[in-house]
Formats: sequence, C-alpha cells, structure tokens
Amino acid sequence: MKKFDKLSPGLKKYIVTDDKKTSGTITKNVQKSKAPVSTFAERTLKHCNGGSTLQSALWLKEHLKNGGKLVVTLAGALSSFEIGVVLAELIRKNKVHLVSATAANHEESYYRYVAHSHYAHIPRYTELTPEQEAELRDAGLRRITDTFLPEDESVRIMEPHLLKMWKEAEKKGESYFPHEYFRRLFEKKLIKPDPMANPDDCWAYAAYEKNIPIVIPGFEDSTMGNIFASYSYTGKYKPKDMPQVSSSVMKSGLQYFTELYDWYMKESKDAPIAFLQLGGGIAADFPICVVPSLKHDLGFHNVRDWAGFIEIGSSPMSYGSYSGAGGKEKITWDKLSTKSYYQIIQSDVTVAFPWIAAVLLGL
Repeated sequence: MKKFDKLSPGLKKYIVTDDKKTSGTITKNVQKSKAPVSTFAERTLKHCNGGSTLQSALWLKEHLKNGGKLVVTLAGALSSFEIGVVLAELIRKNKVHLVSATAANHEESYYRYVAHSHYAHIPRYTELTPEQEAELRDAGLRRITDTFLPEDESVRIMEPHLLKMWKEAEKKGESYFPHEYFRRLFEKKLIKPDPMANPDDCWAYAAYEKNIPIVIPGFEDSTMGNIFASYSYTGKYKPKDMPQVSSSVMKSGLQYFTELYDWYMKESKDAPIAFLQLGGGIAADFPICVVPSLKHDLGFHNVRDWAGFIEIGSSPMSYGSYSGAGGKEKITWDKLSTKSYYQIIQSDVTVAFPWIAAVLLGL
C-alpha cells in the first residue's frame, strides 16, 4: 500500500488497513482469540464505537497479560443496572485491583444483594406523567431511569445495622471509612442475599471476598450518606427523639485520597496501572488525580504515569464537562502522559462494558 508509505510514522502507526498487510500499534502482537464471544467481537466490532470498544479490550487484555493492574471506576447507577454481573466476575478472576465508586453505586450493590426480588423496571419510563411518578414515590419505589429501587426492602433493612456500628465506633472512639462499615455486614453475616438473587452478581461482595481496595468519594452524596448526616446533625431542627452519632466516626474523602497515595506508590512500583472509567463524575476524577498530586503537591519526580485511560460514557465533549472531557485534555493536567494509551468510547456502559469483559475473561 504505497499511499500509506507517504504518511509520517507518527500517523501511520495508528492505521490498520483492511487488507491486513499493515497493523496498528494496538492490534499487532495480539493473538487472535479462539473463544466464541471474543471471536465474534473481533469479526464484527471494527468501526466507530464498536471498534473503539474492541481496541480497548485488546489493549487491556495485553496490559493485564503483561502483569499490569487495573482501576475501575463506577458512575451513575450502574450497580442498580446490575453491572455486578460482569464486574464481580472480573474481580474474582483477578482482573481488577481497585474500585472507585460513587457512594450511591457502592450501596446499591448491597441493595441489589438483599432486595433483588423487590426490584422492577419500566422500559418506557419516558412516558410516565408527573402524577404517575408521584404514585411511585408514595409506594416507596425510587426510580433510577428504567429501574425501581425498593427503599423499604433495601435501605431501611440495612440502616439499623449500620446505625448500631456507628454508635459502637463512637463509644470506642474509633473511625472508619464508609465502605468498611458496609463490609462488616458481610463479615458478621448481618444481611442475607435475597432468595432470588445470585450473590455472585454483587461486585461489592466479590471485592470483600478478594479484599481489594474500594474508594467511595463523596459519601454524603448518597442515600446512606444523607441518613448518616441526619444522625450526626446537631442543629435546631433535629428531632429530640432521634439518635445522635458523632460525625468523627466516619473517615472523609480526604483520607481516602491519602490512602490512594500509599496504594498507588506501592502498586505501581513493579507494575503499570491502567484506568477504566465507566461513566463520568467524581468516581473517576477523584482517583485519577492521585498521579498529578503525587507529582505536583508532594513533589515526587519518579511517579509512574497511568499506563492507559479508557472511558465509556455518553456525555458530549462540551463546556467544561468533566464527564465529556477527552483523554488529551487530561494530558494538560498531568493526569496522563503523551505515552499513555487512551480511548473514549461514546456509548452506554451497559452496552460496551460487557464486550470488554468478555474479551478479558476469554469468553
């Protein structure tokens, strides 16, 4: 293909011709899969967001095969949308080494665990009237897009157990991270899986069993975070008969971040770490900042850059939206280097992520 020979090396390395005579940097040296799902992906996911999905999966597969590690971040309501079916299996197969999730995503993994049979969904949710939404509200069904979270059978079942833990910690003068209190629900067998639930579909349970680190930035921006705030509130609107808990029993997001300093420096010492962002927001922006903070705030000059950055999201790139910011913009903040692999997949996570997982799991 002589026409391609005229291109600069910097451009030519990204091109994969259909006649397979040249191959780009992503797919060369990648052995073709023999598993049915992966083979089908390689045959069909070639263009646009499908192509970006496959390229990302193949890069991650090589990254992990060569001893690399992976951070996965969860935004939105992915746990309510049963992302754990896929993520939990990746955790069990040692493909994921840290999870950063919004506090809502984290707790919703538990809610699915205890109340799965009480969930429902409404595919044509856009057709609901305000009056119908009010009906759902009064029935205790909290709508998340097409899914109803049953508050009484999930949130209110777990609240008394957590309140008891918070009060015990206060009595002992102790303080823990939000996810550590939740993990005790598993440790002490205080909750049981819903009879119709598969415990293997709970990513928080898989993370507990593997004891992999979890980061939950912005705990206050969640249902249980709101509940904790009400118990720790000391203002004039506090009901006289409501239990009181000191806010000191809950470690903060700042402490999560300093834990990330130690984790990243230790784990990146002998292995590169990649970043897979599912959705946008604080779940992703929080942990990715550990690299520039180590460099610019703590003054370390030997910090290993993130090896790669892959984002699946539907937010458009416009007007300063972090969720829609491209990988190149992160270079200016020193979150990524010019050598970091990056890919933006403009798609629904529930569509693209299972393909990536299938390739990583060798399906």
